[in-house]
Amino acid sequence: MPYELERKAAIESVLRACTLCEAVRATFHSRDVLEKKDRSPVTIADFGAQAVISHHLALCFSNDPLVAEEASGMLREKENAELKDLVTDHVKRITPKLSDDDVLAAIDRGAGEGGGKGRFWTLDPIDGTKGFLRGGQYAVALALVKDGEVVVGVLGCPNLPLHGSEPHDEKGCLFAAVRGEGAVMKGFEDPVEQEIEVVKAIEPPDVQFCESVESSHSAHQESALIAQRLGMTKPPVRMDSQCKYGIVARGDAAIYLRLPTRQSYMETVWDHAAGSIIVEEAGGKVTDMEGKPLDFSLGRRLTGNRGIVVTNGGLHDQVLWAVEQVFQ
Repeated sequence: MPYELERKAAIESVLRACTLCEAVRATFHSRDVLEKKDRSPVTIADFGAQAVISHHLALCFSNDPLVAEEASGMLREKENAELKDLVTDHVKRITPKLSDDDVLAAIDRGAGEGGGKGRFWTLDPIDGTKGFLRGGQYAVALALVKDGEVVVGVLGCPNLPLHGSEPHDEKGCLFAAVRGEGAVMKGFEDPVEQEIEVVKAIEPPDVQFCESVESSHSAHQESALIAQRLGMTKPPVRMDSQCKYGIVARGDAAIYLRLPTRQSYMETVWDHAAGSIIVEEAGGKVTDMEGKPLDFSLGRRLTGNRGIVVTNGGLHDQVLWAVEQVFQ
């Protein structure tokens, strides 16, 4: 299998980060969260997960840059010394030999710029931080990009039931895909991987669609109009994080819309790299609102794309038509 070592390292590091995140959530306190300049929250789990994955990737692939969401600057401020200690304590439970400086340096490895030449990893240590905070869905999302194309993707979804039709079933799903090799899912404790594929339905009224919980992340009103034009009657499944990519890939839903709430908004590469390859390798399709493939070669943001449309493939043209009607 191509990228066998990269796939193995990605799965190992994502599972370690998920262990850290769940340990943090078990004892989480409101004081364990900071507010970034853009007013979005960041928790000690975000920092800790990034440190764990960054360190592991550096050991395995020392020449590969990392493009990730977080930086250690806030933890280095004197008033946040207690939070820094909490982060380093959690990381050391996973990787005991690291010093405090090692942990901060691992976080700051995520400052890579990406681009269209060579390899880089891209990481969202907790995609869906607000979901994490409210006890909902969140994902640890890691992908390898080579020459602008996503070639490996892994999603760890600690709070997602293994079977969408059985919400009280065992939780903890890991999704993985390698370009050209299909997509799989398994439980965190299960060594057996199951191949997954998108639902085959081609009539919009027959399927479920999903979108972000936060109205600031996706235009809910426009999504409703698109669903109406498609003749869809089922209410949307609102879920935080790239878990939405996972449920499309395994056939629980057939459409995921992430529509811009303002003209200037640009998506980041770490918010979509892992999820997009998992859906594509499960037989689905991922583009922007104009039908263009997502371009991961332009740096830390998807500056060449606007909005995200994810489908099972068979419905894609119909959904793009409805999007155009609503946004024209």
